[in-house]
Order: sequence, then structure tokens, then C-alpha cells
Amino acid sequence: MAVTETARCRLSFLLLDHKERHPLAADRTRGYSLRADTTAHGDDERMPDDRPITERRKAEHLRITLDEDVASGLTNGFEQYRFIHQALPECDLDAIDTRQTFLGKTLRLPLLISSMTGGTAEATAINHRLAEAAQTAGIALGVGSQRSAVEQPALAATFHIRDVAPDILLFANIGAVQLNRGYGVDQCRCAVEMIGADALILHLNALQEALQPEGDHQWNGLLARIEAICHAVGVPVVIKEVGWGIAPNVARQLAEAGVAAIDVAGAGGTSWSQVEMHRARNPLAARVAAHFADWGIPTAECVASIAASLPTLPLIASGGLRSGVEVAKAIALGAHVCGLALPFLKAATISTEAVLEAIEELAITLRVAMFATGTPDLAALRGTPWLIRHDAPLPM
Repeated sequence: MAVTETARCRLSFLLLDHKERHPLAADRTRGYSLRADTTAHGDDERMPDDRPITERRKAEHLRITLDEDVASGLTNGFEQYRFIHQALPECDLDAIDTRQTFLGKTLRLPLLISSMTGGTAEATAINHRLAEAAQTAGIALGVGSQRSAVEQPALAATFHIRDVAPDILLFANIGAVQLNRGYGVDQCRCAVEMIGADALILHLNALQEALQPEGDHQWNGLLARIEAICHAVGVPVVIKEVGWGIAPNVARQLAEAGVAAIDVAGAGGTSWSQVEMHRARNPLAARVAAHFADWGIPTAECVASIAASLPTLPLIASGGLRSGVEVAKAIALGAHVCGLALPFLKAATISTEAVLEAIEELAITLRVAMFATGTPDLAALRGTPWLIRHDAPLPM
């Protein structure tokens, strides 16, 4: 008898240990605690108490990201670079080629709508608008962490977007640390099959987990488990940070483990320590999270250093990018695709058309930047000598 996708996902998840599925069910003895006093906030009207913890957390993250100031205390680093204007560009603006082949699919623009949301009812319309825009514009899209839907298959519908975006490069998404909590190839395949994804993102959010009252603290031995998934899951695996960046030494370990690409997700955009600060239910947790406002490696620094040390590794630049000029700088430093999240998320709360308008602005600005630097295509932009640090003299 055939097993449905939902039944298979549910079955694979039910095989996990009960305490592993519910981290708050286990008593962790530690010298300090960032955990909430749950009795003091039982009447919090923002989050219905009867929702599972993973779903409540996703809804809180969405609300806080949209409503609160959660910007990193660091810049993304691209202001440290400038293009040398080419007064005689020797190319045709109308013929500028922004196509990029990435993980076997051709994008019309080197853009990714970065992983943001899903797993909560509030995300359904947002994901559909993002997907519609990605399909129209010919760009890539990553969904938010699918853990909630793996654990509760009824939430899978909040991630279902293939009906409106049949052709896009689509990334599934699971927290890498879940591989230390009983997840394996079956759960990763479940996430991929749930949305018909072309690739799987395993995201790294160690600092965020450390600051969450229900966070996962066991990160030892994770690299070997990532390597096992890379070799067995059947689709390309992308490793993504969530806003604090990936250093070259870590990128090298991941490349040796078999990852297909790295999304640096550097500092300079949304700070998830600040999201957790706003989410904290006790003053100690909020104060601890506040200390990490300026933590991380700026995105430009991540891109430049990883591209220099691992020049053949496909690279996604994300983390605080806000303009087509910054996209151009990221590609000139060595990125192949650039990801943005918050600008598209805000637009998606309005309409699909608003998301498309944001994409169009990025596209036009990128093309003009390429024209003004005399780079007719992305390969030429990636190898341009006309991006220098601000304090560097003009090249001769």
C-alpha cells in the first residue's frame, strides 16, 4: 500500500525519542538559566498557549522581525568598497546579461529570496506572494525552517508553493543542529519532498540557539552528520548561517564535507540575537542577548575571504544587502548569487506586486552598475579590477 507524503513524514518523526522532540520536556541542569518563567506569561495574548512551541516560535519571529528594531550593530561591510567609474564602458546597457547558472538551474537575475518563514498560519500568504514573484522574475527562493511541518505535517501547507512557482530554484530548509537531535536522511528528504525542492539548506544558528530559552546546545559532532547528509540525501546541500557569517576555516571544513554551496549570511542585516532579546520572557535573557548586537563577521568580509581561499566553491552572499549596487559589489568580490530577506518580507506583507517592484529596482540598479563598470555579464563583473577598498589608490 502506498504511503502518503504526510504519513511518511509523520512516521519518520514519531520514531524520534519523545524527549528529543520536546526539548522543554527534559530538565537540563546548568549553572545559569535563560529559560522563561512560564507561569508569569501565561496570559500573553500575542501567542496562544495551546500552539506547539515550534509553531509559536515561528510566529513570534515573524512578528518581531516586522515590528521591532532588530538590525545588527554592525554594517554589512560593503561600504568599505567602491567601484571605479568607467567613463567609457564599451558595452551596451540594453545587452547587459544578468543570467546566472546555479546548482544546475539558470536564474534570470543572480538573486535569492532568502529563507524566512513558514510553519505558521501567518506565513502562508507571505510564502505564496514571494513564490509568485520569484516565478515571474526568474529568481531563486528558500523557505523558512521546515522543522515545524516535519513535526506537525498539518503545517506543511504553509510551505507549499510549487503550484505557483513550478520553475524556480527552490531550497528546502532544516536547522543543522537537528541532526544532533535525532534527525537524519529521512527527515531531510521529507523536507525536500514536502515542497518539491531542488536543494536542501542546512542552517547554522548556534548563537541563536544559545540565546533561546528552548534552544539546542549540543553542537558537538555535527560536521560528520552534515557530511553524511551531503552524501545520502540525493540533492545538493547548501550550508547557510543566519546572520553572523561563516569564516574561511569553517567554509573549508564544510567544502571538504561535501556541501554544494555556502550562503555566508553575514552580519549587517537582521540580528537574531536582537530578535531573541525582544522575544525573551525574563530580564536576564534579554540582557544577555543585548550584548551580542554587534557580533559576527560582516558579509563583505565573509565573501571576500571565502572566495579567495575557495575560488571554485559556489557562494551565496546574504546578510544586510539592500541595493543593486551592493549586489554588484558582492558579485565582484566573488559571490555567484545574492540573497535578501527583510526587504522582500516587508513587500510580501503588502502584495506580490510590491515584491516584484522591489526585485525590479534591484535588477535595474545592478544592470546600471554593471554598465558603469564596463562589465557586460556576471563573469566579467566577478573578475573586474574596478572594485577597490575605499582607502586604496586608483588603479593605473
